[in-house]
Amino acid sequence: MTKTVVARTRAELAAALWDVRRQGRTLALVPTMGALHEGHRALVARAGELADAVVVSIFLNPLQFAPGEDLNKYPKTFPADLELCQSEGVSVVFAPSPQVVYPNGEPMVTVNAGQLGSILEGASRPGHFDGVLTVVAKLFGLVRPDVAVFGEKDAQQLALVGAMVGDLDLGVRLEPVPIVRTVDGLALSSRNIYLDDAAAQSALALSAAVRAATGAGADGQCAEQVRAAAMQVLDAEPGVDIDYCVLVDPTTFQSLDPAATDGLLLVAARVGTTRLIDNGRVVLSATTSGAR
Repeated sequence: MTKTVVARTRAELAAALWDVRRQGRTLALVPTMGALHEGHRALVARAGELADAVVVSIFLNPLQFAPGEDLNKYPKTFPADLELCQSEGVSVVFAPSPQVVYPNGEPMVTVNAGQLGSILEGASRPGHFDGVLTVVAKLFGLVRPDVAVFGEKDAQQLALVGAMVGDLDLGVRLEPVPIVRTVDGLALSSRNIYLDDAAAQSALALSAAVRAATGAGADGQCAEQVRAAAMQVLDAEPGVDIDYCVLVDPTTFQSLDPAATDGLLLVAARVGTTRLIDNGRVVLSATTSGAR
């Protein structure tokens, strides 16, 4: 097995990628903030299927954290992260410091996430998506991947990155990977490490709400009934403080058209001190979909 190269500077990254580019090999990027888990492994594995070489970035991006969020306590597990990448045959791990990514301090020019970035997660975390898109654009520029792999758990983020790639003609193909869950259904997240046993049990209400919504849609219920089915599950769990639970258009993240046959249920909630998100696609009958 080829040893994974760790690049911490721009020069080290360029040197590590020189052979890949010189040989005309295809390159996939998996952007992460570290604290890798089996969900990340699925992203890396998919990247390995799509390209000749894989770069995993491990960078805790300060621009996407608002004051009071968990930047300083976000889990850092680099030795284990590197071991996971090595086991998956990753060519390069790019693990820069903020000074490497932002050599002049906070950038003067950033990416504005627009209207889609101001709702739902964007409303709860103002400026979050501007920071996400800015660092993703920088990573695309530094790595120059042919394809970038993202998880579907962060559905709004995935949609915004896709919009940025299309609107700015960045020339990167995006590959979404389905949510990876525990056997109990909890969506894997680096933040799950914050959950104690009681909170982990309460957190299962999020995935149960998604299942209730998809089941209600399959039973031919209207959009409002689908959302109500999810809310009933969430309201029954006292350990869950709901931020939002909405059924939206999967592309625009706006209210559903009355003729829509496809919806996306999005849930965000605080479980104890930990904020979690989940989502799931819902099939609707065109005659019963209605508005959100």
